[in-house]
Amino acid sequence: MDASLKTKFIVVTGGVISGIGKGVATAAIASLLERNYKTIPIKCDGYLNSDPGTINPIEHGEVYILDDGSEVDMDFGHYERFLGIRAKRDWNITMGKVYKQILDEEREGHYLGKTVQLIPHVTDNIKNRIYQISKEEEAEITLIEIGGTVGDLENALFIEAVRQMRLEVGRKNMLFIHLTYIPKPSGVNELKSKPTQQSIKTINEMGIYPDLIIARCHEELTLSVIEKISLYCNIEKEHIITSPDLENLYSLPKVFHEQKITPIINERLSIGAKPDVSFYNDLMTSFNLSKTKDPLNITICGKYTDLEDSYASINETLKIITLHHGIDIRTHLIDTTESNEKIEKQLKNIHGIIVPGGFGSRGIEGKINAIRYARENNIPFLGICYGMQLAVIEFARHVCGIKDANTREVEHEIKGTFTPLIDLLENQKQVRQKGASMRLGGHDVEIKKGSLAYQIYGQSPIRERFRHRYEVNPDYVDILEKNGMIFSGYSKKDGIKQVMELPNHPFFMTCQFHPEVSSTLKAPEKLFEAFVLKSRHQGV
Repeated sequence: MDASLKTKFIVVTGGVISGIGKGVATAAIASLLERNYKTIPIKCDGYLNSDPGTINPIEHGEVYILDDGSEVDMDFGHYERFLGIRAKRDWNITMGKVYKQILDEEREGHYLGKTVQLIPHVTDNIKNRIYQISKEEEAEITLIEIGGTVGDLENALFIEAVRQMRLEVGRKNMLFIHLTYIPKPSGVNELKSKPTQQSIKTINEMGIYPDLIIARCHEELTLSVIEKISLYCNIEKEHIITSPDLENLYSLPKVFHEQKITPIINERLSIGAKPDVSFYNDLMTSFNLSKTKDPLNITICGKYTDLEDSYASINETLKIITLHHGIDIRTHLIDTTESNEKIEKQLKNIHGIIVPGGFGSRGIEGKINAIRYARENNIPFLGICYGMQLAVIEFARHVCGIKDANTREVEHEIKGTFTPLIDLLENQKQVRQKGASMRLGGHDVEIKKGSLAYQIYGQSPIRERFRHRYEVNPDYVDILEKNGMIFSGYSKKDGIKQVMELPNHPFFMTCQFHPEVSSTLKAPEKLFEAFVLKSRHQGV
């Protein structure tokens, strides 16, 4: 460890089951500290993939895109939304990255004469990454979220690494928080603390004794349960924090603060964080106001409907807009692999339609049908990435008369000839590697003055984040524009069409980028905001 490092560290581990909100809890805790201290998050993931870019969203949740072009865990969406920061690729430490570096270094002779082992070489690599990131970012507080649950083989080396770190940096510079689950089995009608006791026992056996326990549960913990956890887990009652189910997760910092988590952290780390709780109070007032109004029904038409986290950033952006405008937004998922008749039936009484990003042929005809329904019935529509490409295909088929319009992405499944309205980007035609090889990350978008896009953004260029291999085929732009389509955003460097709109429609906007990853708790993304406000106006 560099002796000049002045960073305080907070480690968040999880127990009992996965998927109970470590990322949200980590982000909420960070938001209570970032007003007074330079605070950064690091996520440690045990899988051997270099990144989640090639993992199925139904298994892992959405792939989050950073401005620097990296594909990272979806928890980075929570970090950026809560903190209003721009995270970086190195902040997502995967075991795949760690092993690759060690094996490359071994081949290069860095370990000559040594037997390369999990301890110390892997754990040293993990620690050095954390120390280096903290130093480069001049972080005063670094939060480290360990993915998975204690007891998993996949994250054991990460846990061992942070155990060693506490010895190196000293107890006053490192704090451990364990997020656990308190179930209430049906038919029993009683909160059960035994899984938490077992989880704490497991992490104790790994050499870590949490300073705080955050208990995820459906309701507030009773005093008797808190006392039982305190007794069997050897932790003060005041250091057991309840994290109940919430209507809106953005009230979590307020919930934590009211249970005095901030002064506990201040005391343990010898810091003086003073969060602006009034900001969260104002947001929750607006959220409560939304419940007195008629709901606004927004549907997301996609194929990854088995896991809601597949479209996490879209859902969270809509929640943020609810907080800022007091609109009761009800989000509905429609599986576009269903029959067209079933899809159209579900679109009745919907105020706005979103077709999100995606890949492949499965479900695209259902998406195209939903786009046509929105266009012909004057329902506000927002198409994102693949949603923009499919909107171009729908328009070409049903307005321009190009009946066989399609995307080259699915050409291997098309019988006979087709017209490639969507084609591979020029620089993608020789790409064979699947991981991290798309057009990724932040790029400037030129916005045409006089367009609806310019009216929404109020400037040009704007900077947005991309994740795609295909684009609108330049050979067909003229015929699309002659039939009324407007390409109001484009890349100045290579001419890629990046925003499309239809002028004779209440709101028909599409973009090649992913605007949902640009929302923060303090600033809703403008295109989404305009879409929601127009949907509300149309629904009145």
